[in-house]
Amino acid sequence: MGIVERKEREREEMRELILEAARKLFLAQGFDKTSIRNIAEAIEYSPATIYLYYKDKNELLFSLHEAGFQKMMQEFANVAVVKDPFEKLVALGNQYLKFAIENPELYDLMFIMDAPMETLSCREEAWDEGARSFEFLKTTIAECIQVGHFKNTVDIENASLTIWSFMHGLLSLHLRKRMAFFEDDREMERIQDSFKLFVEMIRCSM
Repeated sequence: MGIVERKEREREEMRELILEAARKLFLAQGFDKTSIRNIAEAIEYSPATIYLYYKDKNELLFSLHEAGFQKMMQEFANVAVVKDPFEKLVALGNQYLKFAIENPELYDLMFIMDAPMETLSCREEAWDEGARSFEFLKTTIAECIQVGHFKNTVDIENASLTIWSFMHGLLSLHLRKRMAFFEDDREMERIQDSFKLFVEMIRCSM
């Protein structure tokens, strides 16, 4: 490995070290209470080192969001091969559940953690990854409509928001331990049963 390649690898490793520390602190103590100095202390470097890679903690949050959505979209690629539009929609829901359950901290940071959305929306570049995931859902619903499903649906965006809201609500209850009051060991089973019921409700409304 040459000098240039080695330095680039070292820079990438440092970026990952900073991002991992920021992710843990954002989730543990909140975005507002986390400072660049806190992150620097966590990795035992000076704040000046972090500023060589990220201009502020807003950029750190953006990078974490972007990485999360990239990972989610990579997993959504497994769904793209499903030919029947409605079955693709069901498969997308299952993949979304799987992603959140297997990556709870990442999902928390992407969708639940309290953080100022202006840190994402005010950037000059578009939040491409976040928008692309919602467009994937919209496209799948549009395909369902084209083959005769959702006959009473005219607003694809609203239908997408409704489906996403159910999925997010179900997962939020799980990730925030709000299903513990059932006092049994059937939480994963309940999540799957609830999702199946939701699918049948959609199917029956067509």
